[in-house]
Amino acid sequence: MLHFYQSPNPKHFLNRRSGSASWQTALVAVILCMIGTASFSFAEDKEAKPIPLNKKETVLLDKANNRLLLKGEVCLRQGVLEMLVCGKQTKEHESIISLDAKAAVIHAGLLGLGAMPGRPVQFQPEFSPPQGQQIDVFVIWKDKAGTTHRRPAQEWVRHVTYRYFEASLTNVPAGVKIDPAADDGLRYDSMNQVLLHFGTMSKEKRDEFLAMSENKPYQAAINKMYKESQPRQMKADFVFAGSGFSKLEDGSNYYQAEGGSFICVANFGDAMIDVAIKSSADDSAGRSFEPYTERIPPVDTPVTVELIPRQPEKTEKTDKANKKTTPAPK
Repeated sequence: MLHFYQSPNPKHFLNRRSGSASWQTALVAVILCMIGTASFSFAEDKEAKPIPLNKKETVLLDKANNRLLLKGEVCLRQGVLEMLVCGKQTKEHESIISLDAKAAVIHAGLLGLGAMPGRPVQFQPEFSPPQGQQIDVFVIWKDKAGTTHRRPAQEWVRHVTYRYFEASLTNVPAGVKIDPAADDGLRYDSMNQVLLHFGTMSKEKRDEFLAMSENKPYQAAINKMYKESQPRQMKADFVFAGSGFSKLEDGSNYYQAEGGSFICVANFGDAMIDVAIKSSADDSAGRSFEPYTERIPPVDTPVTVELIPRQPEKTEKTDKANKKTTPAPK
């Protein structure tokens, strides 16, 4: 059964930033009432195996190893991203992994590990990034040969490459071929005086473009676009923002992350876990990230997402153990 601990100070239940165990267990109780189960315990048991927190057994609490395991599958390998992980039948068109579980169950599991939520992104009166305890996120899967891989989730996300890269150029030098019809050709915007290229520029294409003219401004423009178009892995950390609750018309509580914002790579006000940087979710502003397609297994591949709350006082030895990974498939 769920263990409750009484606090002599009732303010602990009201102060979200207090860090008290009483506040955490009180919120767990609220969430458990919402999801309709209170049959498991958050008590420490070094011998215990991971225990399922939902009937589908897609969320498992591994208290002994300080981790929460999410059982999902790959749903997207190419496109623009808002999520790393979303709920089933929510945002699969812009998320790499889909998970058949309630966000509230995941939130409760993180609280059971002692993780402290902060707050989601704030856009007004000025931008303030998401805050909360850092969560180390890993993805675990088997390749076609049956080899198990465990890699930091950041390796599956990169800065957007499927877009136009540009460089200022007053005019196009003689000999330079502008071919808007070619997928990997050069384009020129005479009104704004910018040279354009879509997508990642290969070394071969760079050298081909450079050979067209020795004009220094032109050569600088080509080198600029080549450098900026190369794939760059996401480096941002994930934090436990904690989403929030809304009161429905019938008086019941609704955990906002149930809309799909489980683990985000674009900032949302209802995010449960988010990146601790400014990351656009606005199409007009341009999305920040996309799947690192070459590193992601085929769609429908089962994936375990491993969440490990990072402790500030964690020793270097423990930190290295948590980061142990297996080589990624080539």
